[in-house]
Amino acid sequence: MGQDYLIATASTCDLTKEYLAEHNVPFIKYSYTFDEKVYYDDCCEVTRNDVYKKMRNGVILTTAAINAYAYKEFFEGLIKENGNKNIIFLDMSKVLSASHKFAEEAIEELKTSYPDIEIVYVDTCCVSGGLGMLVMNVIRNYEAGMGYKEQLQWIEDNKFKIAHRFTVDDLSYLKRGGRVSNSAALVGTLLNIKPVLYVPNEGSLLVSTKVRGRKKALNTIIDSIKEEIGKPDGKEFLINHADCEEDAKYVRDKLMEAYPSIREIRIQGLGVVIGAHCGPGLLAIFYMAKERTP
Repeated sequence: MGQDYLIATASTCDLTKEYLAEHNVPFIKYSYTFDEKVYYDDCCEVTRNDVYKKMRNGVILTTAAINAYAYKEFFEGLIKENGNKNIIFLDMSKVLSASHKFAEEAIEELKTSYPDIEIVYVDTCCVSGGLGMLVMNVIRNYEAGMGYKEQLQWIEDNKFKIAHRFTVDDLSYLKRGGRVSNSAALVGTLLNIKPVLYVPNEGSLLVSTKVRGRKKALNTIIDSIKEEIGKPDGKEFLINHADCEEDAKYVRDKLMEAYPSIREIRIQGLGVVIGAHCGPGLLAIFYMAKERTP
């Protein structure tokens, strides 16, 4: 296509391997461990399904940051394969990532060997399918011929318009990650409390409200979307789920019933790395809004 740059991402974009391959988007793989064996997030739906079934059977997953050496190998490989092209690298919000400092170390080190190449690690302030939606839009721009500087400006102008709404089914995973206290998790479990979460502009993960029951949580997400969707004509939604496809279909069908002019609602599995911290039963929906709201 003649552009002087390329787009790269990480497995935390939670897109499918097929989509990334179809659009020639290279991605670095985060790792996860269970039963003392290390695996790599390959963005395959079959892998996601298998992992969540294991988690429902009590298997504990842990994740690890990507080290600077792995980032250097990844970026240098892209440089050697693609010549003197700049790189725009899109990963999850730096606030939620322990890896970003190692990516920045690798980029700084590569400046010595490749002084004429820019590697821009964008703080997307997005996570999971929100990052995926950003990547999808950036790829559309790229394939339409958008230039390097214009693309970087488009990202900064639009990344905060990507709304993220989540609910989880099992508070023990948020407790393990320190996002809720032991007592709050215990009381919440006993009372069937389900938090509804969102990602604010700074890219963290916050609770917007708490409701009783799974169906109430799903309907609260739907109501929030209706409040901020604006004109639905031609809009695109992405739903990621951790082994709760029926709930994803419920949300999709309710939105399509209310707004038949929506262009597409894509359902796919939640990525393993994000799922390890939130557990099976997480449902998340992402879409473009005027701004992010609680």
